[in-house]
Amino acid sequence: MVAKESESELDRGDEAPSFSLPGTDGETYSLDSFGDSDALLLVFTCNHCPYARAKFDLLNDLAAEYDDAAVVGINPNDAEEYPEDSFEKMRASVDSGEIAYDAYLRDESQEVAAAYGATCTPDPFLFRNEGDSWVLAYHGRLDDALNPDEEPSEFYIRDAIDAVLAGEAVEIPDRPSRGCSIKWT
Repeated sequence: MVAKESESELDRGDEAPSFSLPGTDGETYSLDSFGDSDALLLVFTCNHCPYARAKFDLLNDLAAEYDDAAVVGINPNDAEEYPEDSFEKMRASVDSGEIAYDAYLRDESQEVAAAYGATCTPDPFLFRNEGDSWVLAYHGRLDDALNPDEEPSEFYIRDAIDAVLAGEAVEIPDRPSRGCSIKWT
């Protein structure tokens, strides 16, 4: 496990790079798939990383609580070297209820993670729906727990989603997320 902090090239106000990725439900997803939502939380994540696993419950809760925000996990890790991150294991995590996001997508080519500048798992990007585009509103930590065994006391992502849904600027500073490095091929 190599701990790394996120350092994306995307800045607030930048448009989300487009993608077309398979989901664990057999559907193919793009940014347009979430056009009915006012906010889109894309989290580069995986099955095996203890930092990512520690955020499963929070992400599941966000997906259940926010009707106007889509919560989407994207797994870019090399499944050959990390079999726990295979598409089959992703499906099993969804089928068991361990992961209950609005969508869990596979970025096998790793092109989407590279386009977003994602570097670790979890690496969250929150976008605002501006009608014809998704614009970055926040890129940073989900909460203040930096290590997998810590309990968070502040949930930055809830405040950020609430601001986006209220049509306000996100006042929370972008703090780098911390997690395992993405396992590039």
